[in-house]
Amino acid sequence: MKTTVDIADPLLDEAKALATREGITLRELVETGLRYAVKERRRRKRFQLLDARVDGRGLSREYAGSDWSRMRDAAYEGRGS
Repeated sequence: MKTTVDIADPLLDEAKALATREGITLRELVETGLRYAVKERRRRKRFQLLDARVDGRGLSREYAGSDWSRMRDAAYEGRGS
């Protein structure tokens, strides 16, 4: 399949020189790079935030319905300004 890709001139010049040194076509070099990039991204695990709940019962009753500023103030109470 043919497609058009916009590549920065310095990178393209470097890629052409590398392909020439290695005795391969620019197409082969580009396809190898794309295969590598696709494989690496497929291999990566999706980030999943660990469950850090303490007891799983949510907010304590005294903070139910409170806004963030009240909870933040309570968290820093007695710890300076």
